Amino acid sequence: MTDQPPYGESYRPPPPPPEGYSYPPPPPSTGGYAPPPPGPVVRALSTDSYTPWLTRVLAFLIDSVPFIILQGINQVIMSVGRESAMAALLGLVFSLLSLAYWIWNFGYRQGTTGSSIGKSVLKFKVVSEATGQPLGFGLSVVRQIAHFVDAIICYIGYLFPLWDAKRQTLADKIMSTVCLPL
Repeated sequence: MTDQPPYGESYRPPPPPPEGYSYPPPPPSTGGYAPPPPGPVVRALSTDSYTPWLTRVLAFLIDSVPFIILQGINQVIMSVGRESAMAALLGLVFSLLSLAYWIWNFGYRQGTTGSSIGKSVLKFKVVSEATGQPLGFGLSVVRQIAHFVDAIICYIGYLFPLWDAKRQTLADKIMSTVCLPL
């Protein structure tokens, strides 16, 4: 079966290599430093290889429809019920549903597949420049929050894809992401 010594005998190390031969040398030392990380997986492509700005805007509008519907229902309930406890409770429920949709669409769905509902319809995805893969749940949510930077400067950050070589918003630059057609 195996080359183990019979029960009760002690372990004996293997014999030394024959004369003139030796064990392989240890790997060369790097001085305690890790090798440099590889370059970005998504190399600088031509501008036409990235998703156009208008396509990204249309995907955002598609992604917004369920949110707008849920918030519209919420507003109707709140205006009809005004000071009713039931209206307040239903308003809270629809607000939580809106938040759950946002987290599911931009966190889970986009984080795992690279595409939200709108991006899937228009056939493109958000990927990391370093790995070429979707961001994952947490980083996808952080990317959505980073869009605050796009908005805070009079929404100019959302217009960056019109002149940027990689068609990135400021949030994309912060997160090192690009939008690529499927």
